[in-house]
Amino acid sequence: MAFSRDFLEELETRNDIVDVVGSYVSLVTKSGSHWGCCPFHNEKTPSFHVLKDKQMYHCFGCKKGGGVINFIMDVENLPFPDAVAFLAKRAGMEMPVTSNAERDNARKRSRMLELNKEAARFFYQTLHSPQGQTALDYMNRRQISPTIARRFGLGAAPDRWDSLLMAMTAKGYSKADLLDAGLIVKNQKGGFYDKFRNRLMFPVIDIRGDVVAFGGRVLGDGEPKYMNSSETLVYSKRRTMYGLNLAKTTKRTNMILCEGNVDVVMLHHAGFDNAVATMGTAMTQEQVKMLSRYTKELILCYDNDSAGQKATDRALEMLGNSEFTVRVLNLPRRKLDTGELVKQDPDDFIKFQGADAFERLLSGSEHGMEFRLSQTAAQFDLGTDQGRLEYSTAVAQLLSTIVSPVEREIYTVRGAEMAKITPEALRLEVERYRKQSYRKDQREQRRRDLNPATALQSPVRSLRYEHLRSALAEEGVLRLILLDQTLLDKDFPLTGKDCSSALLGQVLDQFISAHRQGFTLTLTALSARFTSEEMSHITNLCQRPELMQNAQTAMADYIRIIHEEQRKRNATEEIDPLLAVTEKYKNKKEGP
Repeated sequence: MAFSRDFLEELETRNDIVDVVGSYVSLVTKSGSHWGCCPFHNEKTPSFHVLKDKQMYHCFGCKKGGGVINFIMDVENLPFPDAVAFLAKRAGMEMPVTSNAERDNARKRSRMLELNKEAARFFYQTLHSPQGQTALDYMNRRQISPTIARRFGLGAAPDRWDSLLMAMTAKGYSKADLLDAGLIVKNQKGGFYDKFRNRLMFPVIDIRGDVVAFGGRVLGDGEPKYMNSSETLVYSKRRTMYGLNLAKTTKRTNMILCEGNVDVVMLHHAGFDNAVATMGTAMTQEQVKMLSRYTKELILCYDNDSAGQKATDRALEMLGNSEFTVRVLNLPRRKLDTGELVKQDPDDFIKFQGADAFERLLSGSEHGMEFRLSQTAAQFDLGTDQGRLEYSTAVAQLLSTIVSPVEREIYTVRGAEMAKITPEALRLEVERYRKQSYRKDQREQRRRDLNPATALQSPVRSLRYEHLRSALAEEGVLRLILLDQTLLDKDFPLTGKDCSSALLGQVLDQFISAHRQGFTLTLTALSARFTSEEMSHITNLCQRPELMQNAQTAMADYIRIIHEEQRKRNATEEIDPLLAVTEKYKNKKEGP
């Protein structure tokens, strides 16, 4: 991007990576290094390493890494210019004038957010006009009060094809603006029409307070019943949670995770202002990361039908062995007053049983493993020997995945009680599966050890090396340069063109350019030029140890290997055309 190296260097100096990361992650200092649980994946044992001297971070678990700008880009879900602006604001620095392309992109994002705000205002005004009567009637039936409707900014989309289109173009927005924001759709004849029609509208507001998308619930018999915005420049459904902008200020110590926006609205209305929902998709790692900033306890509260149970199982699997305490609120399958078997969601339960009953249910919600034990038990007839045998096998496999010995022991005893067998018998079965899993992991590790080239390659296919020997030497060159910038003398005999890896060659050229301009070499300046995956790969290779006692000799050896491999590649490229001609001539002679 167009930010000068001077500006980025000052930005990094004023935003020490330990201070910045420490505002998101609880760090513990060990032997001069800083460790914490990674904010980018679930873990209980800290593997997230922050190095103050190198101003970089690296996770040994998920392999993410980079400088302070990369961290903000990932943790706040921001593009590079916005991450720079975020850190500049944090440090009290004025942003420099950027390039035309950057200004255009920032202007486009800003215009889209303004358009979304205007659209939300239009839907809100429609709700309180004669055209919104159907939506108001629906809200009354669902007992959605005017107060809670205002808090969430609920609105109505008219039952017309072009109401929003006409209203927004009258305000100066183009059809291209509306199309980019996902508010209108282009038909096969080239015409345009509103995406949301005859729907109760739920603006989706991110944690910074911007309207980034919309959800709509149909008011008639149309399909689909629920419709959400498509992804845009300002909206990613993987990184957004409905209601989190309000729930983040709750005084409750946990978060309730629901299936839909109506459930969130009704729970907030009933006083449970810690309710949030995913955006029509299964829970994602990005959403888990967002929630971890505000709570360490999640309560899963999905519908009590089969779809809700499957969603609960998927969420429990994702959150297993994470830093979260996870509980499951299992809504009754029967009404408490009549005993009638019904499908219920949180809204239904509160409407018929009341907020106090829901609070009691919430207080008695099961630990995630208790829920999974109950679900497993429900699949077998525990009144028979065969049922108990099959249950014991299934539950032993489940219990063997628990990392904590204490937690595993507690639920082993609980599982044995359900099966009416001794804890010792189930414990032996659990240990058998743990040993099987351990042996499997050992076999996979041996395969990796016997093929060290695989271990040295990136897990990202596009970043794997074609010429491993040369690429490992190129990595060594970069590590030595970062550790001792004086190794880059004016007669340095390598450039990026000599490297077998295009990525490593680009990094080398960046280092050489920065050195010749008198800048300190850090990873921060690379953030603008490389993707998150590329930066993680660069950080990973820079994290590996490099002895500096014989740095000059090591550098000479690396350069020799790179030149040797370069000559081999050049020789092969010269021979290949000759081989092709020879093969063609040979085939011609041997042909019919």
